[in-house]
Amino acid sequence: MNDIYGLLAPYYDEWNKELDYAAWAREIGATLDLHFAGEVASVLDLGCGSGRMTLELCRLGYDMIGVDGSAEMLSAAHTAAEAAGLSDRCLWLHQDLRSFELYGTVEAVVCCLDTVNHLTTYRDLRQMLALVHNYLVPGGLFLFDLNSRRKFEEIYADNTYTYESEDAFCIWQNDYDPRRSLADFYVTVFSRTAGGTYRRGDGFTRERMYPTSRMLKELRDAGFTPLSVGDAPYTDTTDGGADRLYFVARAEKPTATR
Repeated sequence: MNDIYGLLAPYYDEWNKELDYAAWAREIGATLDLHFAGEVASVLDLGCGSGRMTLELCRLGYDMIGVDGSAEMLSAAHTAAEAAGLSDRCLWLHQDLRSFELYGTVEAVVCCLDTVNHLTTYRDLRQMLALVHNYLVPGGLFLFDLNSRRKFEEIYADNTYTYESEDAFCIWQNDYDPRRSLADFYVTVFSRTAGGTYRRGDGFTRERMYPTSRMLKELRDAGFTPLSVGDAPYTDTTDGGADRLYFVARAEKPTATR
């Protein structure tokens, strides 16, 4: 069984076309302006996928680095950047979230669409947080989101969903174990070939449900000061009914002295 994102790469953007990446990117830009004392020049999009958020942030004027573990998704991102005329402002790196390497520091790191939930052990989470902290400048910002407990328990649960387009049909089966806080996803994609027949591909991935209080502790232990966690993008208001929670944290580290 394959990782699902290699299977989904050709159809991922079509099946997520309801997402308003441009509006989301503006929320990120406003949050960076609010919380960072200085100019944000470079931003890392960690788990950038097909690059849609990366490109929207690039359009706002940031120099972007996109890191992802799926070669197929990065290929789609590179193609989209070329089509948009933004290739010279984006660097794409095929690397693991737990072991990525940059050439220098950045003022901000963003990690969107529950990418952090794909880190299924606390050891993996801590490795990623340590690297994010390392590559942020002093006072740099980490913006990310998590699927909430409600989403795991009520929307994922043991439900099955289907997606369909002109050239593909996808069956997505969920299996959430609340005792282990782990959700397994089994994905089957039937994609149309040039000859008109369909080719079947099967994939698997897993996500962990991270309680908010535990995530805030992990951030503090990694050297961050949590600034907000909310139901709406990068606010500090939570009523417990949202499917997604948005976090903002500041990297605390000593500044250089003369």
